[in-house]
Amino acid sequence: MTDSILSKAATMEIPINSNGDSRTAEDDGFEQVLWGDLQQVMVSGPNLNETSIVSGGYGGAAEGIIPTSSIKGPAIHVNPEYFDRRCGNAPKPGVSPSMHHSNSNPSMMSEEATKGVAVEKFDSMKKWSINTYKCTKQMFSERFGRGSKTVDMELEAQIDVLRETKMKYEHILRLARELTNHFYNMVQTQQALGDTFADLSQKSPELQDEFGYNAETQRLLCKNGETLLGAINFFVSSINTLVNKTMEDTLMTIKMYENARLEFDAYRADLEELSVGPRDAAAMVRIEIAQQQYQIHKDKYERLHSDVSIKLKFLEENKVKVMHKQLLLFHNAVSAYFAGNQQQLEQTLRQFNVKLKPPGSDKPSWLEEQ
Repeated sequence: MTDSILSKAATMEIPINSNGDSRTAEDDGFEQVLWGDLQQVMVSGPNLNETSIVSGGYGGAAEGIIPTSSIKGPAIHVNPEYFDRRCGNAPKPGVSPSMHHSNSNPSMMSEEATKGVAVEKFDSMKKWSINTYKCTKQMFSERFGRGSKTVDMELEAQIDVLRETKMKYEHILRLARELTNHFYNMVQTQQALGDTFADLSQKSPELQDEFGYNAETQRLLCKNGETLLGAINFFVSSINTLVNKTMEDTLMTIKMYENARLEFDAYRADLEELSVGPRDAAAMVRIEIAQQQYQIHKDKYERLHSDVSIKLKFLEENKVKVMHKQLLLFHNAVSAYFAGNQQQLEQTLRQFNVKLKPPGSDKPSWLEEQ
């Protein structure tokens, strides 16, 4: 009988599913039912020594019942991991079940963090779009005379004066730079002319004195010209700092103030429009939200309004102080140069703490030229 069973098993056809697995759906269902029954038996079932083993096919008639008490041998231990592997739940080699669950937690946390960042960006984009729409609507309403505008006449007048002053000072700065370039070229020409006169005085004995006098005069003019050039450069540097840093910083604050004023008027108009509408529950919620936004932008507008007023005041004081010093320096230096008073010219530079660069300091070093 055993031989007949083995021959049948050898010639039996084993169905293969689409995944290349020889198991069928019935086998999977059977393994799941078997695993559930075994767990129940292990927890609350009777002792294995008191059970019986039924021989025969599954679902078929019993051929005989053998009591387990007659079987001698070690106790039977059931390993749940075997059934986990059979059901496709086995952990990876070298990884315990606890490590498997712990490794899944960081991935879940990273996914949640990514979702949080995406939601935050979406909310930020939504707020920006709403704010841009309201401000654009307010800007067009003001241009076409349909909307009201918050105006501080005194502050607006000071801002207009600052912009006009900046344009004039930029013109002074441009002319001073042109003067510096022209005067630098003149000093270089005087130096070259003095060197030529000195060379000719050595090669022309009959005109040695005449060439010598002119060479000495050009060298003196060149030296005084370099001193005056240092004073003009200091004047240009100070005007540049005043125009492109101090005034520009104040104008940046003014630009922020004007944007805050536009936002404040936009949310004010939105609140006024909602206030004259219906007063149902949904409208009251929108009015409350609009009131909060209005208060936020009002506080921002008032804060920047105060900042602009303070900066304009300090800018005016700083401008007067700087220009008083620079104009006095420019006048004294130019007057001393064209009067030929070398001592007065040097004293003027010492009075205003103007340090001259040594000759050739602007030229690149030998290593830099290489």
